[in-house]
Amino acid sequence: MMTPFRSDVGVRRARSSDAAGIAQLSGQLGYPATEKQMKARLGEALKDKDAACFVAESRENGLVGWIHVSTTPLLEVERRAEVNGLVVDEMVRSQGAGALLLAAAEKWAR
Repeated sequence: MMTPFRSDVGVRRARSSDAAGIAQLSGQLGYPATEKQMKARLGEALKDKDAACFVAESRENGLVGWIHVSTTPLLEVERRAEVNGLVVDEMVRSQGAGALLLAAAEKWAR
């Protein structure tokens, strides 16, 4: 049974200043990166008009997740959005942060 996520968690667009938190979360899934590396990657992603990055954060725990979504023009359909990466902090998984991030990505894609 899924525990409802605390109401203090919100989702917003990622900022360059989120690089350290995003790098730390990426390392939890086996994709280690330094803050400097992530700042460069995030900078490129934030400039991409066909992509968006969102973070989930709480007052208590700070950054607890991120999602990167992009669109691609295809032949079989006009455009398709695809999740390129999604990470939720191992300490708060299965509490709804991933669903909040997916909802933000879906809204952006529409």
